[in-house]
Amino acid sequence: MLTRVRHRIEYWLVMAVRFASGAVPARLALALGSIVGLVFYTLDGSHRRLAVSQLRAAFPMRGEPECRAIARQTFIHFGRSLVMVLRVSTLTPSALLNLVDVEGEDRIRTAIAAGHGAIVFSGHFGYWELHGLVHALVLAPMSVLARPLDNPHLHALLERMRRATGNQVIYRQGALRRVLRALQSNESVAILIDQHIHGADAVPVDFFGRPAATTAALATLALRTGAPLVPAFAIPLPNGRCRLIYEHPVELPSATSADPVLELTQRCTDVLEMYVRRYPHLWLWMHRRWRDLPSTARISGGMFPTATADESESLE
Repeated sequence: MLTRVRHRIEYWLVMAVRFASGAVPARLALALGSIVGLVFYTLDGSHRRLAVSQLRAAFPMRGEPECRAIARQTFIHFGRSLVMVLRVSTLTPSALLNLVDVEGEDRIRTAIAAGHGAIVFSGHFGYWELHGLVHALVLAPMSVLARPLDNPHLHALLERMRRATGNQVIYRQGALRRVLRALQSNESVAILIDQHIHGADAVPVDFFGRPAATTAALATLALRTGAPLVPAFAIPLPNGRCRLIYEHPVELPSATSADPVLELTQRCTDVLEMYVRRYPHLWLWMHRRWRDLPSTARISGGMFPTATADESESLE
């Protein structure tokens, strides 16, 4: 009973923010997002401390004050990200397109022209949800791999938002079959690769100089289907605008690679790290990315790993 009440309260709070953000200019919506982020930075001590500790480990040359400042900006960014994705969900497609600059979209078109579909990957970085919405308008609708939210009301809202421009959402049940069908139909599939994965399907790769258990799905799919791996990032700009970037496809390992899945996963992770180093405040430092790797960590092969229970996005 209490859980149902909490879910309702959370839903109506989010709907109130959605209504307010859609009714005001972008600069006021960003200010509202900053307030949301600062409230969580102030009240959520455990995630604030986690963000600072992970920043200090990732950037050992930066002192405690600088890492705290980055952590504060990270909370502000994710408050803005929440408000902006709620705001853009109230806009028409043409108004949404007017908010973005797109770079490298021809790399997706070239990938699709090869006939094997495309795997678009990123992390919980920048405005990743906005990127998914606009991708469908600029190029073509795609399938997005995701984990259901615990709150059923917010889950239904987020699914409506993700599908609004034509995208499909793929969840755990039957995921492999649906992903392969999308790629065989020469479509794009989007995957986030920056969440901790546990179990026999975890690939241990280097991320900021430390081992991080990462999904094997991305590399396994690319090697199995021939679909190019295209990194994608959404960088916030002033006044609520956004730059969407499609990078060059990640080069596949040679035929002589001792472990092509591990090598390819590392290459994809390296691209993500490059962007996080450029814009550290745009990445989800509040997620416990580095944990002790189990002795059964995958060195050669599964398909979709088991995600941790606290993930906001699953890669299954």
